[in-house]
Amino acid sequence: MPHARRPVRRDVLSRPIALLLLLGLTACGHVAAPLVRRENTSRVRSTPPVRPADPALMALRLTLAQPGWRGRRPLVAPAPRTLPCPRVKCVALTFDDGPFDHTGAVLDNLAAYNARATFFVVGQMVTDRTAPLLRRMVSEGHELGNHSYDHPALPGLSADGVRRQLSRTQDAVRAATGVTMHLFRPPYGATDGKVAGETRREGLAQILWDVDTLDWRDRNTPLVVRRAAGAPAGSVVLMHDIHKTTADAVPALLRDLRAKGYAFVTVSELYGTRPLLPGERYAGESASGRR
Repeated sequence: MPHARRPVRRDVLSRPIALLLLLGLTACGHVAAPLVRRENTSRVRSTPPVRPADPALMALRLTLAQPGWRGRRPLVAPAPRTLPCPRVKCVALTFDDGPFDHTGAVLDNLAAYNARATFFVVGQMVTDRTAPLLRRMVSEGHELGNHSYDHPALPGLSADGVRRQLSRTQDAVRAATGVTMHLFRPPYGATDGKVAGETRREGLAQILWDVDTLDWRDRNTPLVVRRAAGAPAGSVVLMHDIHKTTADAVPALLRDLRAKGYAFVTVSELYGTRPLLPGERYAGESASGRR
């Protein structure tokens, strides 16, 4: 007996056809936005907003990350300050012979007290490794000065030899920072008419000191603190950032001088609006320094 044919359901046939039509219309871009089941977004946690980076910290990081360059490419340094140092208690802390391994610690402690200083740089110490320290000095408002290329006693050199000592250091620091220095400290404080003539030619004022911490001789942190903290107002204080004992002394001497009401300034800030003339000697504005 033949089997009875079952009737074909129209809805079964229509489903593939409808699906094909839907896919075809979608490919042609003629289908309206499909219905989407909306989730309850009230339960979804919002992503916390990204906290913006500190601009000063970012600028410092970028400055330290920049490679060395040749030519005059200035860094962004803080605006120069004008302080009434003849009427307030200013002191100019100066550091010679770096940059070196302990210079970073000195800079960290100066930054903690918002203190500015002057660094007299030996040209031979400027390397790819130490150049970021020089750029940090500039970005944090410190002053750079020339301290010769390899620290000889300059009066014993010819005029041409003195000139090379100055110009090579100018070139090294300019290549690392874009800064042209205007201050010079003669190694050992030894200078004469010949040195004065060459510094005048190079546009450098000679900066001596009136307070010597003798940190180069006495590698003794408490002694360095006591000698520096006893500086009278208007002093230029001599230290060396190549010695760990000196770097260790910086926090305490800053604390003691701050407690006495001192402002920490660069050498140029100490002299204010008065020009520091190339070739001339300056040794601070305290009574002993002006003698």
